[in-house]
Amino acid sequence: MATVLHYYTLLSFFFFLFTLLESSSHPDTPPLLAFKSSTDVTNSLDNWNSSTTPCTWTGISCLNNRVSRVVLEGFQLNGSLQNLTILKELRVLSLKYNHFSGSLPNFSNLSALKLLFLSHNEFSGKFPESVTKLNKLYRLDLSHNRFSGEIPVELVNRLTHLLTLRLEENAFSGEISGVNLVNLQEFNASGNRLVGAIPFSLSRFPVSAFGKNGDLCGSPLPKCTMTDVNSSSGGAMASPLSPATTIASSPSSLPVNTHNLSPKNSRRGGGKMSSLAIIAIILGDLLVLTVVCILLYCFFCTRKNLNGSEFREGEKIVYSSSPYGSYHPNTSQTGGFERGKMVFFEGAKRFELEDLLRASAEMLGKGGFGTAYKAVLDDGNVVAVKRLKELNVGGKREFEQQMEVLGRLRHPNLVGLKAYYFASDEKLLVYDFMSNGNLFWLLHGNRGPGRTPLDWTTRLKIAAGAARGLAFIHNSCKSLKLTHGNIKSTNILIDKSGNARVSDFGLAIFATPSSIPKTNGYRAPEVALDGRKITQKSDIYSFGVLLLELLTGKCPSVVDNGGGVATTYGGVLDLPRWVQSVVREEWTAEVFDLELMRYKDIEEEMVGLLQIAMACTSTSPDQRPKVNYVVKMIEELRGVEVSPSHDTATDSVSDSPAVSEDNTCGASQ
Repeated sequence: MATVLHYYTLLSFFFFLFTLLESSSHPDTPPLLAFKSSTDVTNSLDNWNSSTTPCTWTGISCLNNRVSRVVLEGFQLNGSLQNLTILKELRVLSLKYNHFSGSLPNFSNLSALKLLFLSHNEFSGKFPESVTKLNKLYRLDLSHNRFSGEIPVELVNRLTHLLTLRLEENAFSGEISGVNLVNLQEFNASGNRLVGAIPFSLSRFPVSAFGKNGDLCGSPLPKCTMTDVNSSSGGAMASPLSPATTIASSPSSLPVNTHNLSPKNSRRGGGKMSSLAIIAIILGDLLVLTVVCILLYCFFCTRKNLNGSEFREGEKIVYSSSPYGSYHPNTSQTGGFERGKMVFFEGAKRFELEDLLRASAEMLGKGGFGTAYKAVLDDGNVVAVKRLKELNVGGKREFEQQMEVLGRLRHPNLVGLKAYYFASDEKLLVYDFMSNGNLFWLLHGNRGPGRTPLDWTTRLKIAAGAARGLAFIHNSCKSLKLTHGNIKSTNILIDKSGNARVSDFGLAIFATPSSIPKTNGYRAPEVALDGRKITQKSDIYSFGVLLLELLTGKCPSVVDNGGGVATTYGGVLDLPRWVQSVVREEWTAEVFDLELMRYKDIEEEMVGLLQIAMACTSTSPDQRPKVNYVVKMIEELRGVEVSPSHDTATDSVSDSPAVSEDNTCGASQ
């Protein structure tokens, strides 16, 4: 017994010694302990010690055994950040709501840094130019400090990946007219001393992003006047041909050098210009302005898909503008955080929020309810993540109840909801990733040479699959009368087997007025004009528009520039009215997509689907068919099953073990 005890004691000693050696040999331990020693006067970081590895310390996360995240918000820290600049593998640094002051150190050594949050401190001095050397930086928040001086615009423009730039509530001065960050999604420079014209690249942001500056002008603020231009340039007019001249937010805000065009000044140059020369100059200016407008138009058109959703291929993102949600100074939670948690549904592979935050990801698209991303986790698992915004959520319980209902919906023609995350300032939905894109891209993408058209059999298969998915939603919980609320071709995804999967369903219940497009070609008339709530009948109308889109190849959410008989409403192609006008004139063949004309013996089926679509898009909700009948009519077009994974609409709803009245509706009782 004594021998066993002796060996046990010896083993424990060696284990302790190994742990001590391991922690002391960690390359990031010395700089972190030096940082604690100089900043943590209240000993808030009490588990930071040399006997443990830094990867277990409060606010520290590691990747490949190197510190990758330092998130210390609201710990009453003060002093210098110099020791943190030694952490070469650092990707996230958040020190919000502390008491740091003085100038920032040189950050150029942190070449891997992606997120930098230093708001709500007392930092001072000039804009930290070393930050502009961090070419991987996505989000920069210097707001609510005491920074002053001019913003080095030319250096800031080097941060081409920047998604967030928050500079509000400082004492920055000078102009921002040269800022050109095309990928910027979040910007705020309010509460400073900025002057001059707002550049075109920033004019898309709201008025609140520029408020409390006094001497800023141009869209979205009032137009610039000659007085504004004089005051911002110290009373001297800049030449309109000067390299420093930038495109302002509107043509009327361009600085016009009327002084140099006056006859008096013309004579100073050695004689009065001829009328022909003046006309030539005017025509030249108009030509240059026209070319610039065309280039800008083409630039922004290529950055948007046809229904107004932005697509940026290959863009890397970080989901949250704060790595762990918001810090609230008055909370009593440990560390001052108000954090949510990942909630998973049955059968979903589990992971942590931190796994999502450090995932390799790219933007898939941006819609009314938020932005979707493809995320590749460290283990190789691929998911789709939707970051929700502008939701009218009454409270956490209401949100959880709706997610519980949606998470239980399982069907071969639905995109399954795997998990969700809820915090006061961050709401994420995690879905199965569909590798073959969406119907919108199959129909409208790459219409030029070399395009592979979407054949009729595939279109009919997609129509049937989408109808089954919608039928399942409508019938899965009769007491709640679930609706989709946002049916459109970008929300019909295609899985690896080529089957249609309906996505983005059930979120319309949280819609706000700003999240609903005013010009949406899929929206039922009673919803678009009268502001009524979305119903299952309005879903049928939207689905009918989708069928017309399949048949015509026309997108119902773009302005019709054909100059033909197309009818528009609010600048958006009213596809049902256009189809009705063509059919009324007995030009039915003119309705169908030219890409379908190459296929033989499909005219009867196309006309049959057209009749279904026109019934669905009846202006009277009561005259629209129910979804089960729509499924039946589509499947009867060929008299055979269109999809190999077929369930009849009624059977797939009533007899499916995945959903019943008890286990679905019970979540919201």
